[in-house]
Amino acid sequence: MKLSAEQALSEEVSTSRPPGATARRSTVRTRLTRSLRRYWQLYLLLLIPVIWFIVFRYVPMANAIIAFKNYNPIDGVWGSPWVGFDNFANLFRNPVFPRLVGNTFILAAYTLIASFPLPIILALALNEVRLRFFTRTVQLVTYAPYFISTVVVVSMTILLLSPRVGLLGRTLSFFGAGQVDLLADADFFRHIYVATDIWTTTGYSAVIYLAALASVDTSLYEAAKIDGASRLQKIWNVDIPALLPTASIILILGVGNIMAIGFEKAFLLQNALNLSTSEIIPTYVYKTGILNANFSLGATIGLFNAVVSLVLLLVVNTVSKRVTGNGLW
Repeated sequence: MKLSAEQALSEEVSTSRPPGATARRSTVRTRLTRSLRRYWQLYLLLLIPVIWFIVFRYVPMANAIIAFKNYNPIDGVWGSPWVGFDNFANLFRNPVFPRLVGNTFILAAYTLIASFPLPIILALALNEVRLRFFTRTVQLVTYAPYFISTVVVVSMTILLLSPRVGLLGRTLSFFGAGQVDLLADADFFRHIYVATDIWTTTGYSAVIYLAALASVDTSLYEAAKIDGASRLQKIWNVDIPALLPTASIILILGVGNIMAIGFEKAFLLQNALNLSTSEIIPTYVYKTGILNANFSLGATIGLFNAVVSLVLLLVVNTVSKRVTGNGLW
C-alpha cells in the first residue's frame, strides 16, 4: 500500500532525527513537569516579580524609540515625526555635554574606588574578632545607615555642614577658623557625596563578604595554623582568595553601573554654587526631559548612558574572566 505524502514526510523527519534527541527532549519535559507539580507554589511566587520586570522594565524599552523622533505628547510615541540621529548630533554638539560626561564618570569612579575596598576590609576585620557581642554591635552600627532614606541622609549632611548652626560650623567658629560653607564649594561636592555613600553602604556590602567568608572550609584554617601561618598570612592566603569571586562580581556590577550613578543624592546636594561639579547626566536628564519637557533629548541622553554602561560591563566582564576566571557569564 502506498503511503500518502504527509506520512512519508513525517516518516522521513523521524528517521533523520538523531535517536538521542527525542529521548533528551522527553527527559527535560518530564523533569520540568515534575518540578512544576512539586514546587508550583514557588513558581507562583516567582511569577509575580517576573511580571513586574516585564511590565515595568522590558515593555518601557520600546518607548526608547522617541530618542530617534521629535516627540510630542499629542502625536504620541509612534505618531511623532522621525528625525533619525539628529537628537544624538544635537547632544554631542551641546557645549555642556563633555562636562556632564566628565562629572558623571569622575563622581562614579571616585565612589567605586573609595567604597569598594572598605567593605572587604571591614568583613576581614570582623571575621577575625572572636567577641560575638562586639562583632554584632559593629555590624548593627555599620549596617543601620543603609536603611536611612536618601532625603534624611542629605538633610543630616546639610545640618552637619551648615556654616551657622551645623556641628562643623560651630566647631570651626570655636577655634576661630570662621564660617566655612563646604556645600557651596564645588571642590568639596564629590568628597561629601562619596563620604555619605561610604557611610550608608559599607555595612551592607560587608554582610555579603561575611557570608562568603562563612562558607570557607575550616580545614583550610587548620592547615594554615599547623603550617605556622600568622593572621596576616591566613588572611592573604585563605580569606582573600575566598572573597575573589564575590568581589569580582560586585566590581563588574559596579563598573556596569558607573554611568548610572544615583540621581537623588546628587540632586539634593546640588546648588547654584557647586553646579560645575554636581551637574551629572541623571540630574541633567531630569531638568531637560521632565522640567523642560524635552522628552526626546532626555531619552537620547538616557539611551547614550545605557549604551556606555553596557560597553563598560562587557569589557570589565571579559577582563575579569581572563584575569581571575570569574565573571557574570
